[in-house]
Amino acid sequence: MARLGRVGFLTLAVVFHLIYAYSIFDIYFVSPIVSGMSPFHVEREPESEPPAQRLMLFVADGLRADKAFQAFPDPSPPADPSDLDVSSSDRTIRLAPFIRSKVLSEGTFGVSHTRVPTESRPGHVALIAGLYEDVSAVTTGWKLNPVNFDSVFNRSRHTWSWGSPDILPMFAEGAVPGRVDTEMYSEEAEDFTSDAVQLDTWVFDRVKGLFEAAREDPELDAKLREDKVVFFLHLLGLDTTGHFFRPYSKEYLHNIKVVDQGVQEISRLVEEFYGDGKTAFVFTADHGMSDWGSHGDGHPDNTRTPLVAWGSGVAGPKTSEQGIAPGHEDGFSADWGLDHIQRHDVAQADVAALMAYLVGLDFPVNSVGRLPLEYIDASPREKALAAFANTQEVLEMYRIKEEQKRASALRYVPYEPFAEDKHYATLSVVQGLIAAGSYDEAIVQSFDLLSVALEGLRYLQTYDWLFLRTIVTLGYLGWIAYALTTVIDLHVLHGTAEAHRTVASSMFFSSVLVALFSVFFYQGSSVRYYLYGIFPVFFWEEVFARRKAFLAGRQILFAHVTSFTGYLSLGIQFFVFIVILQALVQSYFHREIYTVCFLLAVFWPFLYGLTFLSQHVLLIASWALGCALMSTFTLLPANKVEDIETLTFSALLIFFTGILYLLFEDMIYQPHQSSKEWFGPVTSYGSRIIMGMQVGMVLLSLIVTRSSVASIQAKQGLPLGNQVVGWAVVVASLILPFFHRLYPNSHYLHRLMILFLTFAPTFIILTISYEGLFYFVFCMTLVTWVRLEHAIYVHTTDSKREEPPRMVSNEPATQKAAGPAVTATASVAGETYQYRRLSVSDARVALFFLFLLQSAFFSTGNIASISSFSLDSVARLIPVFNPFSQGALLIFKLLVPFAIISANLGILNRRLQVAPSALFMGVMAISDVLTLNFFFMVRDEGSWLDIGTTISHFCIASFMCTFVAVLEFLSEVFISGVEFA
Repeated sequence: MARLGRVGFLTLAVVFHLIYAYSIFDIYFVSPIVSGMSPFHVEREPESEPPAQRLMLFVADGLRADKAFQAFPDPSPPADPSDLDVSSSDRTIRLAPFIRSKVLSEGTFGVSHTRVPTESRPGHVALIAGLYEDVSAVTTGWKLNPVNFDSVFNRSRHTWSWGSPDILPMFAEGAVPGRVDTEMYSEEAEDFTSDAVQLDTWVFDRVKGLFEAAREDPELDAKLREDKVVFFLHLLGLDTTGHFFRPYSKEYLHNIKVVDQGVQEISRLVEEFYGDGKTAFVFTADHGMSDWGSHGDGHPDNTRTPLVAWGSGVAGPKTSEQGIAPGHEDGFSADWGLDHIQRHDVAQADVAALMAYLVGLDFPVNSVGRLPLEYIDASPREKALAAFANTQEVLEMYRIKEEQKRASALRYVPYEPFAEDKHYATLSVVQGLIAAGSYDEAIVQSFDLLSVALEGLRYLQTYDWLFLRTIVTLGYLGWIAYALTTVIDLHVLHGTAEAHRTVASSMFFSSVLVALFSVFFYQGSSVRYYLYGIFPVFFWEEVFARRKAFLAGRQILFAHVTSFTGYLSLGIQFFVFIVILQALVQSYFHREIYTVCFLLAVFWPFLYGLTFLSQHVLLIASWALGCALMSTFTLLPANKVEDIETLTFSALLIFFTGILYLLFEDMIYQPHQSSKEWFGPVTSYGSRIIMGMQVGMVLLSLIVTRSSVASIQAKQGLPLGNQVVGWAVVVASLILPFFHRLYPNSHYLHRLMILFLTFAPTFIILTISYEGLFYFVFCMTLVTWVRLEHAIYVHTTDSKREEPPRMVSNEPATQKAAGPAVTATASVAGETYQYRRLSVSDARVALFFLFLLQSAFFSTGNIASISSFSLDSVARLIPVFNPFSQGALLIFKLLVPFAIISANLGILNRRLQVAPSALFMGVMAISDVLTLNFFFMVRDEGSWLDIGTTISHFCIASFMCTFVAVLEFLSEVFISGVEFA
């Protein structure tokens, strides 16, 4: 195979990492859907009816369990401001007195524990379908169904639903046509900047309208009075309010009161309409919310939601006259005032089984929920029959999935507890116990068997783990070896090494690939599996074919190491290199590691001696200041609260920096006597005007941001004028830099200042706290790093050259073979340029870049947690809920520092006189050390926090290499036309 050039290498890096990033979903999160199943129904006593004729399901989106039951000062404003009593305003009240009354006197309550990702779609799927949706569904979109699934709604005779257009359609789409009615408000109604209570009152009003219409419509009235009817009220107000105002705010707490009042009104309306006492009510939430107004990961605040059931077929409260009732052992509910009532916690999927039982429906196909018998009011025999049916349904899932695995696996090893059909014998035992009247023992046996069946399903889901993880590991190791080999070949040997393939080696690697493909074909694997298999074979074959290049490069790179002291020094450097890489791994868990590293980096220039220090006092002082300031950001809280004063200070700092640059630009370009740098022409008057407009955009962005924040905090929404001006500033600031081409200036500092001002307005508008200060300090530190690395390169290079170096351009060049010499030549526009080859010290530059790149992630937040995103800033441009548009803005804000660092590394690449992309390729060669660490840390068991965190870590580390490749292409654009000495 022909050698890949730098563009081919970067493209291959992107393709490989995008494909392999998906591997964790194929390995750890196999789809739970089992095709070919039939629904199971609960066997009941002869002539007995289901406990309830109908079911009302209330889902308060984003409601935390603790907020639903704790006492707070009354958050609602008085109807008459003159009636405000300061003494009474501090009196605590229960925010949901109606729901609380059901806990105290009529129903059963507990905590419903959700799974990651704690998002609305998977939460509702678990509640209503009883299955934990494949986590990889996030890559296919939350709104449409990646796979069709059965649900309680589909098993009902008819379901009416009201609420958000983000949730309701997915249950109607997978159901029997015409079975599920949906009534939704428009997406524009989900405005984060206005009072979201109206979303809930809209739902309550529509439900009232339905029953009011039934009084005039006999056909509708008859339809409502049928059995097996479900009503679903999706209440999005709390989620919307919590995102913007936080769950501890008066707005969020007031919204809880509104929901409770609405639930009370609807409950009374339904009871009055039917008058038969045959309605069951379930109140719960899809997920909780963190204190900083976000969700998605496995933090307990996100995974614990309230569950209260009452009405027909629901058991009453079990109280304890002395001491604390069972269920409160974890202390979570200590301040709820419900210690005397037994708390029954469930898994979220259990709610679907509960609803199906109460209203007499078949369990949804693929439901893995365990029927919570503590919530139902039934005889021991009925409970035993229900538990038995529940177990049979899960066992049927296991049986079908085992048959599918047995038919596809080359050599199937059965799950030991179910080997030789042992579970059928246990089913017979349970049936015998029920027939003999030993109902309690039958329930225990049933649920024990159900637990074993769930473990069996997990066994089948993880059956191919060892095989797939081995392939993926070999792929990542192969990429690291291949990347190092390519870098050595292109930038140490200058492409002079030839591949050495033999017939035996070609047959060996071909045979391995054919064997892998045969296994995949026999097992009916997806196309992704074939891609997983291609990469390790390709990489290792290339490494083997170019092994001589690898050995030759090693001899060249370490030719200077000839003594014991040299080997010791090299060993110490290698050890420090590995320690720093592992420190970067641990920094995903402990942001403070960056603080320590930046403080240590302050003393890095001292390693080059007093002579170097004396020659670059100002530069080293700037580096020390930048590192000291950067070290403070990872000590600040990752989860920020909007601080307009800090935002203003950072914006003014950027503004006056631009002003000072315009005033003293000529002095900056005047060469210093001791400077060996080349300085381009002074900026023209036209270019200064354009840069002055960029500086003005910074001030305008501050003005419009302060105005928008004031309006939103006053609950007046985002004025249309502010939204228009905000978008105009963002677009204009990104367009203005192109006008600098009319007045070109080839000095690199001028180009970096243009980029600094280009992204500053966008960063200011999307800032809520200290991110603007980080942007300023980060840019200052990067420029200092580029200048310091160049000074070190000049210092450590032989200063007695016969002639000064030729000018190097970053325009596209066709590299010529130059043999194993120190330099290679490239021809551009008739001029011949020389590039030096990479050395061991360049590995330090790549490591510094990787470190700075990671610090751009963690200095302003814990990007490893997907719940660290805040919608406060994007609401200044997109006030209406739109997850993809708002997510795109958040990602753009996160990528701004990467754009800046890409330009700086591109400039440094040229200033160090190495070939284009050489340093970027070096970074990609070592970055997957982090990825491989996180690959083995991914978990699909344990706390939801651990699971969500490990997924995020792996995805970020995997995409990091893709970022670097994209940044290399960006750097070519950003520094096009810049010239260096």
